[in-house]
Amino acid sequence: MRSLGYLGAFLGGALAGAVIGLLVAPEKGEDTRAKITDTVDDFLKKHNIKLSRKDVSDLVDVNIER
Repeated sequence: MRSLGYLGAFLGGALAGAVIGLLVAPEKGEDTRAKITDTVDDFLKKHNIKLSRKDVSDLVDVNIER
């Protein structure tokens, strides 16, 4: 069980680092949000999760505005 905790912490840290890297990149916010939306959309398709592109876009916009 302990190794599962380490793996989860590693993956969580990697994900957080990737998101922070995208957010501080020298691109316009609109371009960054589009990239994040596309990445999440691809992930959802790969794992057969049903959310509309508008739902994903709304989630990205809400989380970036905070």
